[in-house]
Amino acid sequence: MSGLEQPRLRSKVKTAEAPATDFELLLAPRPAGATPSLSDQAYKALEELLVTAELAPGSIWSEPALSALTGFGRSPIREALQRLTSDHLVVPLRRHGFRITEVQVEEQLLVIEARRELERLVSVFATRRASASERETHFEVAKQLRLAGRNHDTLLYLRLHFALKRFTAASARNPFVASALSPLHALSRRFFYIHRDRFGDLTEIADLHADLAESIGRGDEESASTCCDAMTGYAVEFTRRIVLE
Repeated sequence: MSGLEQPRLRSKVKTAEAPATDFELLLAPRPAGATPSLSDQAYKALEELLVTAELAPGSIWSEPALSALTGFGRSPIREALQRLTSDHLVVPLRRHGFRITEVQVEEQLLVIEARRELERLVSVFATRRASASERETHFEVAKQLRLAGRNHDTLLYLRLHFALKRFTAASARNPFVASALSPLHALSRRFFYIHRDRFGDLTEIADLHADLAESIGRGDEESASTCCDAMTGYAVEFTRRIVLE
């Protein structure tokens, strides 16, 4: 990477760290007085650069370069890279740093296959276990998703969609399923971000996710399960369409 590219990407890190909407803060509240560790902050910064393809798929980076890029020390970067390796977003190269994994359509189909069952499970659990305030949040974000779809605001849709995924997983009160879904969501977010110009009718996909959010808000397990299947079915269709075009 040239010296001219580093300042440009460093500014992207700062932008990525700032929440885009009030809803993102609402969907990821922190306990009073809690401060994320440097490792967690480094992970969040690197994940944002990865899923938005600012760190290009196939490119190779060293720990010192990523440390200089993000402003975090070597130890937090190393710990973050270990987590990102588990998320299948980077691959360690012996004595050569880390390679950013490529975006593969075939891999994305496998990701959706795994997500299909886990998403349904999380959604059903959330309909049973979400608190009254969490149900209200699902209703409110459903409105914002529909608005983003009507306004053809793809980036806002993606941010709301994946922030809501994290929130729904937390509402399900099962950290093991949530942990299993987290890397799948990261891979999906990167795939859909890269191919965001090929969504077609954003209103349709936004409405599918809003329907699911409202089902959870109502506590309707059967509807949530049906909406989950419709949502993942759309994702499969979209991914296969990319292969054929």
